Amino acid sequence: MWGGRFGEPLASELLAYTTSFPVDRRLLRWDVIGSIAHARALHDAAVIDPGDADAIVRGLAGILRDVEAGSLELGGPHEDVHSFIEAALYARIGPAAGRLHTGRSRNDQVATAFRLWVKEHSADLAAEAAALATRIGDRAEDTLDVIVPGFTHLQHAQPVRLAHHLLAYAWMLVRDIGRLRAVVVAADALPLGSGAIAGSGFPLDRHRTASRLGFSRLSENSIDAVGDRDFAVEAAFAAALLLTHLSRWAGELVLWATDEFGFISLKDRVATGSSLMPQKKNPDTAELVRAKAARAAGQVTTLLTLLKGLPSGYNLDLQEDKAAVFDAFDTARASLRAMGVFLDGVEFNAARMGDAARRGWLTATEAADYLVRRGVPFREAHDAAGRIVRIAAERDVPLWELPVESYRAVHPAFAEDVLHAVRLEASVESKRVPGGTARQPVADQIHALRNALRAADVWHREVSETLRRVAALAE
Repeated sequence: MWGGRFGEPLASELLAYTTSFPVDRRLLRWDVIGSIAHARALHDAAVIDPGDADAIVRGLAGILRDVEAGSLELGGPHEDVHSFIEAALYARIGPAAGRLHTGRSRNDQVATAFRLWVKEHSADLAAEAAALATRIGDRAEDTLDVIVPGFTHLQHAQPVRLAHHLLAYAWMLVRDIGRLRAVVVAADALPLGSGAIAGSGFPLDRHRTASRLGFSRLSENSIDAVGDRDFAVEAAFAAALLLTHLSRWAGELVLWATDEFGFISLKDRVATGSSLMPQKKNPDTAELVRAKAARAAGQVTTLLTLLKGLPSGYNLDLQEDKAAVFDAFDTARASLRAMGVFLDGVEFNAARMGDAARRGWLTATEAADYLVRRGVPFREAHDAAGRIVRIAAERDVPLWELPVESYRAVHPAFAEDVLHAVRLEASVESKRVPGGTARQPVADQIHALRNALRAADVWHREVSETLRRVAALAE
């Protein structure tokens, strides 16, 4: 591809070291499609004649078809997937293959293929996140009337519905979907036509090429276009934050599966055992999900560190970008699927959760709120409720089992009905604000979640349809 300047080939040891083919081979489909669009742009600009353009397009389509069918091996001593495609094209159509790279560099070529890959896989990863969020919504609907302790600082805080607790993770995933949608927008600029750094010296219609390849806009600056990997960092970050959310949930499920909590039990199909201790039933899947978040976070660090010292334009350092993004996405996709299967094997112990909620004094805030409703300033009410808790702790009883006289001894505004206000059910049901843990707001959340996921599905189908239309260039 660049032998004219050189009198001898690259040392085989350095070719093995510098090759990106084992990684960027995953770009083959989009690289072929981008090359077809470029060939048509060259024809439209009368840079190559119709015969050569048709031969190039047919040859490229045949390469993609044969690789996907398994009749053409995607391998060999090539520097990258681009050189593999060019070599395969020469073998099929001869010297006309040499016209394809007119007005193009591998710099804008790889950026185009990589952006198409990121758009496709961001949309697909969002669909995987939506599938898990749907499962969470289903489990939430089944547990609307289960009350569990809510925790802050890992200490008992206030009672909440289990459904409300589960939905917190569903909404994290909805935000992850939003970030992946933003990644598609970030990647949706066509760099092809930027050449190596200065732009193309041929009158290529970049707007028409963008339309063919499903891009909504052009890159504004050829120097920036070939060196820009912001979209890759954003993609890896979106995957890493998604995994961070899964890690938080997985870590909590590990706690909940302990004998000390006992909030969940695991069906045999989602647990593992011990090679030594026969009684063990381990939540290994959740532990691995928790660990893999660190791996994805490391890929974000890789990309940021890779970029921070680079001068403008393209540098071969950027060859390392794809491995980081591919790994972050692969890890996120596998973890989403694993968590979905794991969740199906989780059985919630409603009785144990209820017993835990009845231990301690989770409804102390209700005692303070009770006084506030009777005109007592909150800080005064808070102090009174704290003294009530001290009395209950000394007697080792829940707040609703204290005699009303104990309440009145602390503050005269307490009346008989305070014993109802501090019960778990009353506490939960008092949180009727939107986003609260009362039954109706939680039911409303489930409805809102499903609406958000339907909107995400519509968006995913739109992106997928656009990319299917682009892929039809190779048919």
